Amino acid sequence: MHAARIAELLRPFLTARTGADIQSSPESAPGTIDAGQAATPSTSQLEYISIYIDILLRWNARVNLTAVRQAEEILTRHFGESLFAARQLFPVPPSYSPLAKPAGADAAVRRVEQGAATSNTRVIDVGSGAGFPGLPIKIWAPQVHLTLIESNHKKATFLKEVARALTLANVDVVTARAENFSGQAKVVVLRAVERFGNVLPVAIRFVTPGGRIALLVGDRQLQTAHQLAAAFRWSEPMRIPLSKGRVLIIGSKEPV
Repeated sequence: MHAARIAELLRPFLTARTGADIQSSPESAPGTIDAGQAATPSTSQLEYISIYIDILLRWNARVNLTAVRQAEEILTRHFGESLFAARQLFPVPPSYSPLAKPAGADAAVRRVEQGAATSNTRVIDVGSGAGFPGLPIKIWAPQVHLTLIESNHKKATFLKEVARALTLANVDVVTARAENFSGQAKVVVLRAVERFGNVLPVAIRFVTPGGRIALLVGDRQLQTAHQLAAAFRWSEPMRIPLSKGRVLIIGSKEPV
């Protein structure tokens, strides 16, 4: 896909206001759309996404990675949702990968601080499948340390191939069931997993004190999340643009 077309299709997912935007513009409410604050992926990021889609389409012909077969639908459904979550979790990527210009001196300071906070942050993607949302988060915020947990050997091999092709550093693919994994991270992400009610209790134990878990779910799973992770402080559901009833919620774990 051409870079310009990728950027055009991703734009709705990158215009939702983030916490950083709201701090610099207090009158705006979370989740509102402000085209002036839209983030524009860099040339290299657009190239990575294009390569990723090509690999996914090639592999998907022989390994069932996704039911979506068209490049543009893959972009909006999988990359769009993933980057929507990425921008909420990491409003400002590292300085060497600029995506948005600050709106003033104070905002610039906050953005530098947030970019520094992104550096070396550990992220765990539970049940990564075709790599969503973990790998797009890595493309968005290259300095994070990413662990992809995937029990299916063929899918895990695909994830390793994408990480190799994109020359992504600090990406670990763990071929195991989540129940058998013992690591922890500052950020844990979960999207479109089977047996959500069984997987979520496993995922929340990966969250370090003071860390966060991001769930890309349908409305019916919201109540389950609040019940199973009642100790977390949950954000209001953020409606994902162009999705069919899917939302992003972020839970924060109290620090020790």
